[in-house]
Amino acid sequence: MNRFAAPIAEQIWDMKYRLRGADGRPLDGSVEDSWRRVARDLASVETDPAAWEPRFYAALEDFRFLPAGRIMAGAGTGRAVTLFNCFVMGTIPDSMGGIFDALKEAALTMQQGGGIGYDFSTIRPRGAEVKGVAADASGPLSFMDVWDAMCRTIMSAGSRRGAMMATMRCDHPDIESFIEAKQDAARLRMFNLSVLVTDAFMAARDADADWPLVFGGQVYRTIRARELWDRIMRATYDYAEPGVIFIDRINQMNNLGYAEEIAATNPCGEQPLPPYGACLLGSINLARLIRDPFGPEAGMDLDALDELVATAVRMMDNVVDASRFPLPQQAAEARAKRRIGLGVTGLADALMMVGLRYGAQGAADATRLWMHRIARAAYLASVDLAREKGAFPLFDAERYLASGFMQKMDADVREAVRAHGIRNALLTSVAPTGTISLYAGNVSSGIEPVFAHSYTRKVLQKDGTRTEEEVVDYAAQLWRERMGDAPFPDWFVDAQVLDPLDHVAMQAAAQEWVDSSISKTINCPVDISFEAFKDVYLAAWDQGCKGCTTYRPNEVTGSVLSVDKPAPAPAAPELLAEPMDRPVALDGATYKLKFPGSEHAIYITVNDIEEAGRRRPFEVFINSKNMEHYAWTVALTRMISAVFRRGGDVGFVVEELKAVFDPRGGAWIEGRYVPSILAAIGGVIERHMIAIGFLAGEGAAPKSDPVAGAAVVAGPSCPACGVPGMRMIEGCLTCPSCGHSRCG
Repeated sequence: MNRFAAPIAEQIWDMKYRLRGADGRPLDGSVEDSWRRVARDLASVETDPAAWEPRFYAALEDFRFLPAGRIMAGAGTGRAVTLFNCFVMGTIPDSMGGIFDALKEAALTMQQGGGIGYDFSTIRPRGAEVKGVAADASGPLSFMDVWDAMCRTIMSAGSRRGAMMATMRCDHPDIESFIEAKQDAARLRMFNLSVLVTDAFMAARDADADWPLVFGGQVYRTIRARELWDRIMRATYDYAEPGVIFIDRINQMNNLGYAEEIAATNPCGEQPLPPYGACLLGSINLARLIRDPFGPEAGMDLDALDELVATAVRMMDNVVDASRFPLPQQAAEARAKRRIGLGVTGLADALMMVGLRYGAQGAADATRLWMHRIARAAYLASVDLAREKGAFPLFDAERYLASGFMQKMDADVREAVRAHGIRNALLTSVAPTGTISLYAGNVSSGIEPVFAHSYTRKVLQKDGTRTEEEVVDYAAQLWRERMGDAPFPDWFVDAQVLDPLDHVAMQAAAQEWVDSSISKTINCPVDISFEAFKDVYLAAWDQGCKGCTTYRPNEVTGSVLSVDKPAPAPAAPELLAEPMDRPVALDGATYKLKFPGSEHAIYITVNDIEEAGRRRPFEVFINSKNMEHYAWTVALTRMISAVFRRGGDVGFVVEELKAVFDPRGGAWIEGRYVPSILAAIGGVIERHMIAIGFLAGEGAAPKSDPVAGAAVVAGPSCPACGVPGMRMIEGCLTCPSCGHSRCG
């Protein structure tokens, strides 16, 4: 029996999690083999592996517990890989030697596929004196550019991931430059940015007081706190960055506040971590634990939830011992505290199955109840592990129980911790689950709402053609199976209709019982007023969130989160029955394209013709000294020119070329990722069409016709598969067609 609920689920498993040999031959014959491989590896650290392997397998079976992708892909392979997802690197010293030592550590970590976070507040501001060399400091932003270049280089060398988080304190003298850094579309593309906002700053904002910008005890200047807050808000309103992290709240609630100071998070924000901290992730699939979905007895199977959580905690604790680490400092940090991040996915689907509307009070109450149950079960399971295997090495009962999070924990759980200790210092987190949610049958991702109940996906076939298939949300598919053609009830909402404050309410409800943090994107409509937008952040602060990340469509990152019906196309020039004869002379332009990794440049000439008062492309010539390019450049020249000479709205050629990806990897050109040489050629032709007025702007060329009546998902093209429609989910651009995400 096929375990997969949708074709896309099986394709994700085959591409990302199925074990293959060095020759590419599959070694996992089925998903059951993958589950067995992971279960056996995680059980191997037990004193009685044979007793635990079947229990671990049962947790994985039918996608109920979803370890993070690195565990699914790496456990039991015998390969020297880390099973941890993301890292916060060591504190950056304020010295040239220390800075470049830190850069080297980052490169080694990223080379193994880890996303990294850094606090750049420790680097002296631009213009500060550098004693002993008679020079002024270049400031943290200049070194962030170096990190960004390193990350691009690591990615171009074949690394699967390249996400980084940069944080800066709200009182650093360069904070205004940090806030504005990504308004340049070509700068710091490998970074997510977040401002570390303190309680003192929020109090100063409320009082409209002055705010000093300080480094090393020296006040560089003073600004109005409310003015700085509005600059942060305006930047994220217009450019979707930076995010905001309420850093004092994080440190006050941290169970390990007595042993560490947190100043950064991993790239998507769900794991605030100390220097050299590492995050280990996995998710409970809530959609698989609903009894009688859509029926009169619909509800969460709380006993099954307790049992699954306990098993998942044990599996994740074993990962700490089974994993390798890029740096010895990371291994020492992980084993001293045994931090894990157990989260959830499928929340929105689970709510729909029990008749609750995402964002409504009832849904928030149910979320709070389920997350409390998960936290309670996780902490009790970790206490049981401490009885059996010992508490984490840095455990100090009185100081641990004095943390903000443990003070609100149930009395019996607190007493159990006091009496027996606890195996894992922190246990819960809600991480990005875009890929594993597709693998689990397209359940809703993390605690995010359903993006769309269905959409059309273009699938690249082996012969280079594309076919279309419908991808249906897990709960929506279940409704179809049980209710036939009955229309969706009114609680079947999606991301397109939700108010931003609905998102905040759900994030706050989940955060109450999450001891780390939550990866969540609050999607805002493009027409939201600036004042209403600022209210979203104040609501997140007031309701106890540890941070806030919004996404409003903008010119730099594009209109990512939109599902629109196709607009009527403007009348296109009529396609000619016969190609036009070539005039003796044509106007045109020649462009030089130097693709990284290619020995010789490619020269692209586009000649134009006047037609009905409109200039349009008539022919293309593509030339290169590289003889390996000869055959395909000649073929491309003839084919494109033949299309152009037929007339009509030939801009679609641009989109077809830009969608071509090279499985060996693309390259970064002028601050953006280009998936192949052919895509780069398409970009050159597109720029020419814009220059002559044939296209209104970048991305304006017509796409392939959508299926009649289907939604068109607008958004950037995926760098892995070339299909347009990437979405901002949980703080990271994610492709719905192939599951590609810089967040893993």
